[in-house]
Amino acid sequence: MPILVIGIDIISEETKRFAVVSWFNGRLIKNGEFTFYRLVRFIRAKQPDIVATDNIYELGEYLRKFIRALPQGTKIVQVTGRPGEQKSLWSLAKEHGIKVVDKFNPYEEAKVCALLAVKGIGHEVLAFEDEVVIKVSRGRSQGKGGWSQDRYRRRVHNLIQNKVREIEETLKRANIPFDLEIKEKDQGLERGEFRVYASREELAGLIKPMKGGDIEVRIRPVEKKTFEFVPLKSESAIRERKSIIVGLDPGITVGIAALDLDGEVLTSYSERNMAVSDIVRFISEIGHPIIIATDVNPAPGLVEKISRSFKAMLFVPRESLKVEEKNELLRNLGISVEDDHQRDALAAAYKAYLRLKPKLDHIEAKLKELGITKKGEEIKALVIQGYNLGEAILKVKEREKPREEVKHVEEKEVYVDLTPYMEKIKELETTVELLERENQELRAMIEKQREIIESLENRIATYDEKIREKILRSKEFEIKEKRIIHLEKELREAKAIIEKLSSDLVLAKRMHLLELRGSAVPIKVIENLTWKELEELERSTGIKKDDVLYVINPAGAGKSLAEHLVEKRIKALISAKTLPNLVYEVLKENRIPILYENEIEVKRVDDFAIVDRKELEKAIEDKIKVWEKEKKEREIQEFLRLVEEYRIERIKELKKKSEEGH
Repeated sequence: MPILVIGIDIISEETKRFAVVSWFNGRLIKNGEFTFYRLVRFIRAKQPDIVATDNIYELGEYLRKFIRALPQGTKIVQVTGRPGEQKSLWSLAKEHGIKVVDKFNPYEEAKVCALLAVKGIGHEVLAFEDEVVIKVSRGRSQGKGGWSQDRYRRRVHNLIQNKVREIEETLKRANIPFDLEIKEKDQGLERGEFRVYASREELAGLIKPMKGGDIEVRIRPVEKKTFEFVPLKSESAIRERKSIIVGLDPGITVGIAALDLDGEVLTSYSERNMAVSDIVRFISEIGHPIIIATDVNPAPGLVEKISRSFKAMLFVPRESLKVEEKNELLRNLGISVEDDHQRDALAAAYKAYLRLKPKLDHIEAKLKELGITKKGEEIKALVIQGYNLGEAILKVKEREKPREEVKHVEEKEVYVDLTPYMEKIKELETTVELLERENQELRAMIEKQREIIESLENRIATYDEKIREKILRSKEFEIKEKRIIHLEKELREAKAIIEKLSSDLVLAKRMHLLELRGSAVPIKVIENLTWKELEELERSTGIKKDDVLYVINPAGAGKSLAEHLVEKRIKALISAKTLPNLVYEVLKENRIPILYENEIEVKRVDDFAIVDRKELEKAIEDKIKVWEKEKKEREIQEFLRLVEEYRIERIKELKKKSEEGH
């Protein structure tokens, strides 16, 4: 498939102007001189596979902004190698047979960068972690408050909640790990923030950014604190460094082990709190991993991340290795380790090697048969990466061809048929200028339309405000009408209370008048005959000798309370209900009359009551007479009982004497 590679070099440091040369399908095109922002627009329009430069740090303060602006899928490559291991651009050009005309020409440098990247020379700059932050929030301002704005806000919060659920379900279906933080409001969500543990390439096509509507979805990859440099092609890494199989045991203490393709142990190491960058650096110093292995299934996220960083194959056992199996693997290796983390890492690496050993032995036998043993390790690594044996051997043989032949082929491929296209390039440049002018005109039209839209939005806002005022007025009328109905109800209740109080007042006046005349006796009212209410009555008005008490409910009274009333020497007790037997007997025994409502008429207003004096005196007198009569009857009955008992005893004695005389 044809690829597009753009090579760039700095022309001017002060205003940041760049020389740009692109390579497409075997042909070089000099694109011209670009400012920084025009270069960004050009790259975003062309969406190249690679942007190549000899030193990314020449971008200076624009570096991070430039990397953020790159289209998804576009790699930025430093062709001279990782920092600290860089080679001269011109020595790389000579090494790979690239003809250089003028070393001081920025376009020549941009051309060499593009051609080196095409050959797979250089290191890809990794600026982002395999983590992405997705924020779902409100898309536009609510404006001023009000009834309609509250309804709109609740609607937006419901939309945000639905979008968060949709993204959550999408990530779960794709088996992509994530964390979710939400802020709830109005029975919905004010915002939601996902931290997704995957690269932005893995999310491509799953979740799309949104802006301009009621809600907004922003997708932002998490930037690394420091850049990582990874070989552009794993094949070049295989040639430069030893191919290894790495076992990794992540955790607070990280275990790392490495084997070569012959199954020999190269290292076994463990360290606490090891950062990802430290793990990558440690492995890189040993060699180039073509397989990253783990001892558990499923593979931990960190192991997958390291595997992607090196573009290595990931080995996961069918089921997690048991401790006995790990110990057996280490016994077969004849190796002792310092801790369990080293053991787990080494067991994972050796398990991966054993899985590949039949294939590696087959390759070894074929190479001996063909008489190719010098480049055996390189061929094995390419086969493990997916090439068949024939393709791997051809690739290695192509690299061993004489430099002159390679140079001749490359020059032929690079510079063939360039002249006929110069006129086409000029024609395209003219077209680009026309399109830029047309773009400016369209931008002006868009700005004018934006002003019209803004004017219409202001008119709509004014209309909304009028509608809102009308609605508020109608709501005010409704509230006032409800208030009137409520006040009328309160007025009726107040009139009823006043009428009752008036009648009570008239009755109270009459009672007071009767009391003054001496024809009525005031009595003290007790709702419940309990100690608590009795004490309250004594504190408020007191209970004196010859007072008459009126009890509404005597059910809670007992003997001690009745004895207390006897001590107070009250004149009488009137009860609305039957007194308890104990209370009745104590009062009766002490000759305190007990009257019921059917025996005397009581006139009452709240806590005040009176009875007619003559009626009270007569009722008391009648009650005393009844009790005296009852007492006399009891005494007669007692006397008759004693006489009868004496008679019976006397008869018994006479019978006994008569029997003794015989």
